[in-house]
Amino acid sequence: ERLDCLFFQLARVAPVDLRRFVGCAVREFTFLARKPGCGALHITTDACWGRCETWEKPVVEPPFVEVHQRVCTYNETRTASVRLPGCSPGVEPTYSYPVARSCHCGVCLTSTTECLTSA
Repeated sequence: ERLDCLFFQLARVAPVDLRRFVGCAVREFTFLARKPGCGALHITTDACWGRCETWEKPVVEPPFVEVHQRVCTYNETRTASVRLPGCSPGVEPTYSYPVARSCHCGVCLTSTTECLTSA
């Protein structure tokens, strides 16, 4: 039983070569939180990171291509909040952001993710 526990702990912290990693995982991420009328604050949180399988193949009928595009995105989140510094009078200092609990390769949903498309 102790050996199983030790193996589980080692497996969780084993290094991963991120240049070769294909998939989607929770990873620590730092960003600058800002909103008009307040100072900025660096926040470290858990976010989704990874590369997901994407492919396209030609087909005979319009639009002449079948596309399979997935992005690394949130599967489950919780919301965290911080108080931004130096807010002007009348400006709400609370800044809320998602914290990833789990991630997956899925379709990009514009309701939760900034999805980039080419014109």
